[in-house]
Amino acid sequence: MTSSHVDNELDIRGLCCKLWRGKHWIIGCAVLLMLLAYVYSLLVKQAWSTTAITDRPTVNMLGSYYSQQQFLHYLDMRNAPVSVTAPLPTAMDEAYQEFVMQLASWDTRRDFWQQTDYYKQRKSGNAHNDAALLDELISHIELAPADAVRNPHDSVRLTAETAADANNLLRQYVAFASERAARHLNDELDGAWQVRAGQLQAQIARQESVANTVYQRQLRSVTQALKIASEQGINEAKTTTPSEQLPDSELFMLGRPLLQARLESLQVNGPAYDIDYDQNRAMLTTLQAGPHPDKQFQSYRYLRTPEEPVKRDSPRRLFLMIMWGAVGALIGAGIALLRRPRHAIQPLN
Repeated sequence: MTSSHVDNELDIRGLCCKLWRGKHWIIGCAVLLMLLAYVYSLLVKQAWSTTAITDRPTVNMLGSYYSQQQFLHYLDMRNAPVSVTAPLPTAMDEAYQEFVMQLASWDTRRDFWQQTDYYKQRKSGNAHNDAALLDELISHIELAPADAVRNPHDSVRLTAETAADANNLLRQYVAFASERAARHLNDELDGAWQVRAGQLQAQIARQESVANTVYQRQLRSVTQALKIASEQGINEAKTTTPSEQLPDSELFMLGRPLLQARLESLQVNGPAYDIDYDQNRAMLTTLQAGPHPDKQFQSYRYLRTPEEPVKRDSPRRLFLMIMWGAVGALIGAGIALLRRPRHAIQPLN
């Protein structure tokens, strides 16, 4: 009987010997690709990024905006009291919410880059290329909103070609967003101020109309009662009921002298107003003076101030050299295995 043997064993010794004979190819290809990766890392555009972490401002950072906003909140609570379970947001919360909105706004990022020298120096004059460059720069500003689980504070990250540019541009962008938020808040404050002034003026007009109507009614009642008392010759009070409890039709029973005194008192004093009217008049005087916007107030505070990064994001030179060195070693090993042996087999005589 015949038997066939299939040899599936790998000749490790022969493989290692062949790789050792081709070690120059392996080392040469690895070194070559490492050098190419090093040159590439010198020529490719670099990317440096820095991060800022922000939080709500303090009271003194808001300046006069805080006092004016609190005055409007006082008017709202006085005119329409809210329940304790739904308190109004503080001036710091409103200012910071507007700042974060501006920080994440696409328009804010676009307007910021358009006025920077960093963008102007890289413009080519071609509308399409400049638009693509602007979109790329806009994407280089990233906002990470606050997350109660992973990130309790808002952070913003900016990427530029140098470490100094990344630091300076991020500082400028945060200040630009704060200034833009302050402008929007001042405009909103001015509009709310005018609305409150109009509302308070209308309320005062209603109070004056009501008081004048009551006054005219009282004046007519006393005048008519005095006329009746004079016609009937009533010079002394004919009732012991207090005057406040007498209906208008029986006022003549108080007598002519008392009615004459009451009429003169009404004519001298005029309409009567309560304490709310006087408070509203004082509030209206304050509102008519107009708001005094503070254009320099800061709507944020730093928890992490931007600094120049010490490590660049791209290119990662050491990683590239190691990766391409390994690729070169594999290529050299493949060449060493595919090469024919130097000594050809001699034919038998």
